[in-house]
Amino acid sequence: MNKSYVPVYPYSLEEAQRNGETDLYKQSRAENIACAQAIRKALADNFDGYHLKPGIEKKIIEDFGFDRTMYVLANTIQHFHYDGRISIYNKDWADTIYIPDNNSRRNVDFLIDNPGLVNIFTADVRDRYRELDLWNETHCIPATNLDFENKIMVLNPTGIKDEYKTPDYQLFYAQSGFGCSPTARGRQVYGRFLADGEYTHFERSRFLGQLKPELVPDWAKEKVREFEKPSVKKQLAEVPKQPEQKTKNIDKGAR
Repeated sequence: MNKSYVPVYPYSLEEAQRNGETDLYKQSRAENIACAQAIRKALADNFDGYHLKPGIEKKIIEDFGFDRTMYVLANTIQHFHYDGRISIYNKDWADTIYIPDNNSRRNVDFLIDNPGLVNIFTADVRDRYRELDLWNETHCIPATNLDFENKIMVLNPTGIKDEYKTPDYQLFYAQSGFGCSPTARGRQVYGRFLADGEYTHFERSRFLGQLKPELVPDWAKEKVREFEKPSVKKQLAEVPKQPEQKTKNIDKGAR
């Protein structure tokens, strides 16, 4: 899956206006609406009155990506939280996804107005997502009050492009930046992807936590040992830092 998707803009219109990111907000909102329309059509075309055709989530995910698809579904479930046709399991999941309120209007232009079918469709999408076998919070030492420097950190897969949504590409070796400290005002964490050594930076909030030492794969330990060799450290230190990005890291850095 190598399609390039418009990144989900996770902030409100007011924040976008303050940060000079209104165009990013509008592009993302237009994609939210298009995704909701595609889901509505897929549900209408593939429900026979009794059963929803299995596998229809694949095309939606291919067209819009996991992040957008799940964002739109979470928006709908949060709106219809009172509806008994939506399982507690899906409601609890939707509550973990932040949807900005946008002046108390609950993003009605990308709602999907069939909670029962949305419940079934959401379960299918989540099953697809679980097949990625990604690291999650249960695999991590929580990031709160943790100093990240020289630790193997786990990136939240939300915001990572779909072709890089793998456990290997979630592992990030934090090396420097004020964001490594839990008390510093700066939020940027600089370091390298263990999978390919690429140097980049992310906001501190993008990390789920430190991968528990007992879960660190052997290949990742070897990568860290390689980075820590004096000759390699000298070579890596000569790589110039990337400039601070004007926009918030809503994509996967340089990818």
